[in-house]
Amino acid sequence: MKIAVAGGTGLIGQSLLKRFITQGHDVVILTRNKSNKKAGEGLSYVEWLKEGTRPETDLEGIDAFINLAGENLNSGRWTEKKKAEILNSRIEASEESVRIIHALEKKPEVFINGSAVGYYGSSFTKIFTESDEPGEGFLADVVKQWEETAAKAPAAVRTVYSRFGVVLDPYEGALRKMLPAFRFYAGGKLGTGEQWMSWIHVDDVAKAIEFCIENTAIDGPVNFTAPNPEKMKNFGRTLADVMNRPFWAPVPSLLLKGALGEMSQLVLSSQKALPKKLQAHGFVFDYPQLYGALDSLIESPSKQAAKAK
Repeated sequence: MKIAVAGGTGLIGQSLLKRFITQGHDVVILTRNKSNKKAGEGLSYVEWLKEGTRPETDLEGIDAFINLAGENLNSGRWTEKKKAEILNSRIEASEESVRIIHALEKKPEVFINGSAVGYYGSSFTKIFTESDEPGEGFLADVVKQWEETAAKAPAAVRTVYSRFGVVLDPYEGALRKMLPAFRFYAGGKLGTGEQWMSWIHVDDVAKAIEFCIENTAIDGPVNFTAPNPEKMKNFGRTLADVMNRPFWAPVPSLLLKGALGEMSQLVLSSQKALPKKLQAHGFVFDYPQLYGALDSLIESPSKQAAKAK
């Protein structure tokens, strides 16, 4: 297959790139600047979102278009300016993705547009599936507008909204930010610890996106979350167990709100989102349980000792 990926240099994009190239697909990465990118066998770069660029001329014949582009939620305190950047970057990338697809003479079979479980808002008691309505709050509003923009793709193109949970990877994202505290014996629950965390292993994300490309019966919103979400306190305890570290230093909600402002909702909000649609179509997770997922990602002291022998 020939697959176009916007946002291909990020956490999920890099995992996808590795999987697609290994399996012999041709991948075209859409980027604002290709001068510092190195093409290779099965990999090319096309500039977009710059004045005068018309990436559609290089994208004829693609079988799938994946848009993961958008401002990183963790890249700074959520000032009004930052919130505008978070929203506008997603709308801009989705609008351009839709424009490109309309411009292509031969449309791709599927359009997968990034989304998030933030769509559902926050609840400590509800269980969210793809049929639930949007919740309230900044992130819910962003995701709702994000999906509404992607919905303007041609009706003939199967469109999937990939509602990502917390993607686990030791080098990027939320897990990377948690690891230092645990390494220095200062790990503990965040806030009350009762908030639900819908997580997913980065390799399962790439596998699930490929599954959605190949399974023509899948469209609309899809929760990209493991089937066993955990409360934050259990997530922390499991992480401590994997790292052979104590779990004792709680961080109160008020302290988090004071330090992070509105961005604190990334760790204090609660979503128990289940991958109902993926499982209904027969998707099998490589990492359905949290301990196995974390153990595969983290170099624990016991692993280090075993390597040293």
